[in-house]
Amino acid sequence: MFRILWLAQFGSNIGSWMQTVGAQWLLVDRGAAYVAGVQVAYSLPVLLLALPAGTLADLVNRRVLLITVQIVMAATAFLLAALAWAGHLPPPALLSLTFAMGCGLALSTPAWQALQPSLVPRDQIARASALGAVNMNTARALGPALGGFLVSWAGVGWTFASNGVSFLGTAIALAAWHQPAVRKPAQSGSASEARWQQAVVTSATRLAYGV
Repeated sequence: MFRILWLAQFGSNIGSWMQTVGAQWLLVDRGAAYVAGVQVAYSLPVLLLALPAGTLADLVNRRVLLITVQIVMAATAFLLAALAWAGHLPPPALLSLTFAMGCGLALSTPAWQALQPSLVPRDQIARASALGAVNMNTARALGPALGGFLVSWAGVGWTFASNGVSFLGTAIALAAWHQPAVRKPAQSGSASEARWQQAVVTSATRLAYGV
């Protein structure tokens, strides 16, 4: 299941970078401040909602939370696509919807991190963390290139639509996964548990910052 979710996240990460290129392309004629505002609108919620999102991930079913967020983000991306195709996507609407998608990213990130130990055995968490970094960095390299190609070939609206499809793919993958019950280690003071906890913290940090 780790492989399926990894591929789903990879597609979603590429879709997000493609959308960023499309949004910035629409704002090129508005000036550098608007272009930079796209990344600010998408990243700022991660800073503002980090603590509340972590608390929420501890209080609710993480799988259900992630599926819900993915569906809402897909709907937002499709709305952006429809507005772009209709020619009615002014900068305030574009930046507002981008901010909404950033809120979805902020709410889902802690839940993704917390699910990591449920997807792989303890002794493979470090490897899974490394693959997560590869996922993000590869998508960061491929996404803008594919986004630029799609803008020139089919139009900006298709970058938003592609991102919406990628979110739906992630939601479907999560819906097909049945999360196992999490068992706490029997001896909280054991050296093996300490190494496991350190690996989880390292994995979460790398996934959060893409390093």
